[in-house]
Amino acid sequence: MVSAKSDTAAKLELANRLFFRLYQCANMLHKTGSRAVETEGLTTQQWAVLGALSRPEAERGMSVGDLARYLMVSRQNLSGLVSRMERDGHVSASADGRDRRSRLITMTAPGRKLWTQQATPKIHAYYEDVLQDFSVDDVTHTLHYLLKLLDNMKRLDDATQSATGDEEQ
Repeated sequence: MVSAKSDTAAKLELANRLFFRLYQCANMLHKTGSRAVETEGLTTQQWAVLGALSRPEAERGMSVGDLARYLMVSRQNLSGLVSRMERDGHVSASADGRDRRSRLITMTAPGRKLWTQQATPKIHAYYEDVLQDFSVDDVTHTLHYLLKLLDNMKRLDDATQSATGDEEQ
């Protein structure tokens, strides 16, 4: 019979390994993902912004705050990234008609062309390479567990923000 103490120790050891592997995956995603789109002048962070803005529900643009929440990054980190993307002509920032204090980020026509015609095929090839020995069920189960983990992390973050009064991610 396994004791509760050894069960807890085993779970903590597995958790340590899991989170270390997530850390490694995030680093490798940044490294190999950026390499996949570098000929287009993009990084994985820019890839994420263009991906977020390419969704039908973001067709009219997203406020900086909404984009930061969607990507789960701080406004400060996003601000510099958006400025570089604006300089490169991929996105534009304009005053939000509903709230003049807020900036609305939209993908420009050249940014959309870059996304759809150049970056997306390379991203799809990257996905095929990285997931080559994953079945549809494997991907579905992985996504399920990552979403479950993300929900728990968001709950923890929300509780921390409520306790500290911090609104920033």
